[in-house]
Amino acid sequence: MAAAGKRTELIGAYLLRELVKPLVADASRLVLAIDDTPTKRYGPHVQGAGVHHNPTPGPAGSPFVYGHVWVVLGLLVAHPLWGVIALPRLARLYVRKKDLGTIDKPHRPAFATKLERAVELVRWTRSWLGMLGTPLWVVADGACAEAPFLKAMRALEATVVGRLRKDAALRAVPVPRPGRRGRPRLYGEHRVSLAKRAGQRRGWATGTFELYGHPTRKRYKTFEATWRPAGGVIRVVLVAEPRGWVAFFGTDPTAPVADILGRVADRFSPETAFRDVKEIVGAGRQQVRFVWASVGSFHVCLWAFTMTEAWAWHRGAEESVGHRAASPWDDQERRPSHADKRRAWQRELRAEEINAVVANAQDGEDIRDLAERLLDRAA
Repeated sequence: MAAAGKRTELIGAYLLRELVKPLVADASRLVLAIDDTPTKRYGPHVQGAGVHHNPTPGPAGSPFVYGHVWVVLGLLVAHPLWGVIALPRLARLYVRKKDLGTIDKPHRPAFATKLERAVELVRWTRSWLGMLGTPLWVVADGACAEAPFLKAMRALEATVVGRLRKDAALRAVPVPRPGRRGRPRLYGEHRVSLAKRAGQRRGWATGTFELYGHPTRKRYKTFEATWRPAGGVIRVVLVAEPRGWVAFFGTDPTAPVADILGRVADRFSPETAFRDVKEIVGAGRQQVRFVWASVGSFHVCLWAFTMTEAWAWHRGAEESVGHRAASPWDDQERRPSHADKRRAWQRELRAEEINAVVANAQDGEDIRDLAERLLDRAA
């Protein structure tokens, strides 16, 4: 695990080229998702572990969790039958500066913020997928809507889509003034209040957008504004919800509203991937203490998830789900879950192993060894 943890970029690049790149070869744009997720750890002497905010405390859970925090890069790919699926590619371990002392100096990484880790991941993906020549979009949560990340994405020519704070310090688009000398203004003189814009009755429109896999009608208002963290003009989209209005942004002012809202809705697919990586694949359950072993274990879980999804990509629901007669309470028409795809792949691998042993066995010893291995797995 430690050896894999020290070579995550090399292994991740190979898997990206062999498995993921063919899935996005015909895509009109590459959509990346950046998010962070914790993995709980127990026991002392876990290098790099600390106390972090718990994003899913539950009814009786604590607002804090002890463990590791990972900044994960996922590639959002639209499946023709199952909607958008997040394929995790690479992660960075975020260690607070006060927790770096738990790591031995020869293996201690340099301190970097979550935003700096996120920029590293996007830059790494750009270097491997940039030769496709397709536009790059990055979907991020509100925590990434800050100047260090947004300006770095502008330098990489990547469009960022995310949620906008209601009290964001927006400015109007500057009006060109012919005859005036000097560099043109980047930001307008008048401040734009999102609350006032949302409270005005004029300017609202209604449209139908493809959100969460089905057409959804939304009442929205859109306009251009300038924002210093983004370094220039952005597209702002206000959406009226039953509990109030929410604001979203895109750093490309020419981006259609449908694309911005659609990518924001796709941002929840990494949350589903994180759940499956932890609950089904088993991320965070490895009993390792060394920092690079923890990095390698987490990446192996991410890659196992991506490889399973890539294996089931061109297979139909019946082939991936298998026979659900043992679960009469289940919906037979439900799309296959990651657990279904994982079990289907395991069945295929075991069938290949059985066929190989039976076809080449010269005596009963190989068959007995195979039967013992299958019994061990069943037990």
